Amino acid sequence: MHQSRVYALLIDTPEADAAHATAFWSAALGGTARQAPAEPQFTVLDEALPGLVTVIQAIDDAPRYHLDIETDDVEAETARLLALGAVQVAQWLECRVLRAPGGHLLCVIPVHSDAEEFKARASAWP
Repeated sequence: MHQSRVYALLIDTPEADAAHATAFWSAALGGTARQAPAEPQFTVLDEALPGLVTVIQAIDDAPRYHLDIETDDVEAETARLLALGAVQVAQWLECRVLRAPGGHLLCVIPVHSDAEEFKARASAWP
């Protein structure tokens, strides 16, 4: 058995527009922007969507939104989502990038949240 939960909403924005998008979404959602220390492509919008990490991600592609699903077993969660119809399109470090039916991207990542929060909010899967 493994557990998973939606961890983050990422607002993927072309790199040239990332600063403007950060200012817009920070004001629109009421979040405070802070640069992720070790990963400059990520700007976190603290408290923008309570209970969900909200991030502006600078990308070299078209604008889109995607979800990060955190799990205590990346392989098992990836297999579960593939069985539901997703297709794996890439891997970045420990992250698996999937395309869900309908074309939306999602990432399966190791647990990033506090252990107690993960335990309280995650769903268990056989």
